[in-house]
Amino acid sequence: MEDEKNADVVSYGSINVDNICYVNRFPKTGETVHADKFETGFGGKGANQCVAAARLGASTALVAKVGNDNWGADYLKKLRSEKVNVDYVKQCAGLPTGFAQITVSKEGNNQIIIVNGANAELNRADVCTAKHLFENSKILLCQLETPIEGTLAALHSFKGISILNAAPALKDMPVDLIKAASILCVNETEAALITKRVDITDVQEAENAAKELLDMGAKCVIITLGAKGAIYADNNENFQCTHIAANKVQNVVDTTGAGDSFLGALAYHMTKHSEMDMKSHIAFACRAAAFSIQSPGTQSSFPFASDMKNFDK
Repeated sequence: MEDEKNADVVSYGSINVDNICYVNRFPKTGETVHADKFETGFGGKGANQCVAAARLGASTALVAKVGNDNWGADYLKKLRSEKVNVDYVKQCAGLPTGFAQITVSKEGNNQIIIVNGANAELNRADVCTAKHLFENSKILLCQLETPIEGTLAALHSFKGISILNAAPALKDMPVDLIKAASILCVNETEAALITKRVDITDVQEAENAAKELLDMGAKCVIITLGAKGAIYADNNENFQCTHIAANKVQNVVDTTGAGDSFLGALAYHMTKHSEMDMKSHIAFACRAAAFSIQSPGTQSSFPFASDMKNFDK
């Protein structure tokens, strides 16, 4: 029997409880606006990406920390219900579970404030504790909502394909982080911040940023561009970028978690369809993200395998 602690996809990262306010528009500085609706949900990039992969059919494990509070206990139950291995999710005494305040406008855009809580305690010792996972699993997902030292240790320890979602982005991102992952994945805002651009507004600007990220030491780069899809490039001698168009979505409800849906779907597809090329993996991930933005919430909007079969290509 296969060891239960092996996984297709391991996520090392954050767990947050999401408090989401839906508003007609974002408030200006010093202004109060009324929300149309309020919801509490489960989030945090580490958990989100893990759940996104699990829902599609990947065997998953999460390395993370929650508080020794009711939110932490409830979150562990939720992860188990999503068939995520939580053997390496530790409850920390005296610390709250991570918290995110999310405001969503009527256009589906979002603003997010995060309180780290127990996430701040995730470190290289947790990588050592989960050594079996890091040596035997296929894909590692990392993000930047937990301390960088632990993330670097996770990336350096992993034996398979590692994906670093450099979010939230760092203005002066350490070169070691850029070099450590097999694949660096960022959105247009994060790519602009890392490469010190004002912004990235089209595919050509994204391709220029990807070239710069490769020059900084990245092995492979994916830049997601929302409705414009994504671009992909690797460090082959002859630089070449591939653009993957996004699925058209008529009714955008909530873009919160779309990037996490993309990453989880990408990891799932790479493990289950390793014979396919990166363009195919990214196209599938774009479809998953497009599905997710048509429903409110974060993890609650992520597709299951049956949803993807029925979702228009």
